[in-house]
Amino acid sequence: MKILVIAPHMDDEVLGMGGTIAKHVANSDEVFICVVANRAYNHIYKDEWINEEKKAALVAKDVLGYKEVKFLDLKDEQLDHKLIEVLVPIEEYLSQIDPDVVYVNHRGDPHQDHRVVFDASIIACRTVSKPRIKKLICYEITSATEFSPPFAEFSFLPNYYVNIEKFLETKIEALQCYQREARDFPNPRSSEGVSILAKKRGMEIGFKAAEAFIIIRDEWE
Repeated sequence: MKILVIAPHMDDEVLGMGGTIAKHVANSDEVFICVVANRAYNHIYKDEWINEEKKAALVAKDVLGYKEVKFLDLKDEQLDHKLIEVLVPIEEYLSQIDPDVVYVNHRGDPHQDHRVVFDASIIACRTVSKPRIKKLICYEITSATEFSPPFAEFSFLPNYYVNIEKFLETKIEALQCYQREARDFPNPRSSEGVSILAKKRGMEIGFKAAEAFIIIRDEWE
């Protein structure tokens, strides 16, 4: 299968579903990552920092073993200005890749860029679109999704789990490539925090480690 993961920023792909990416690769699926926005640090853009982060993303790519990462190079913290400027490049990359499965971040994340990426992806992947996406799935992003406000419309309620026991160490190794984003425990984006969440998600379904998802659409002809 062809798999496309749409990530708001560099490192979201690893935090959200690094183990599942590695598992897809082990199953001989072709995996593509679309990173929508470059990251600002303390609301400041520096080409040097962005280039460092891109190099980290490419190292993480080699750790996970997937086929391609596409940087759309949109500006962090500004995606909510015009949805169309996010939608069009996502649509173009979808047409280029023609994936069977698309993963996108959760709609309720308390980050304006994440919400816009979700909205644009849902439009791009609607059933009347070409290519027709047969399976559309949401993933949670550690250090984002869990900070959503306590209202029902923001809740992440998984209905699909992937056993990543054999791939948890690979996920942690890929995460460690992003040194600029590294944090110490108990920060949820720390290696220990990511491991604890994977074990918690595993307990919910009877695995030793898992990643959790929401299936938005799944077609079977």
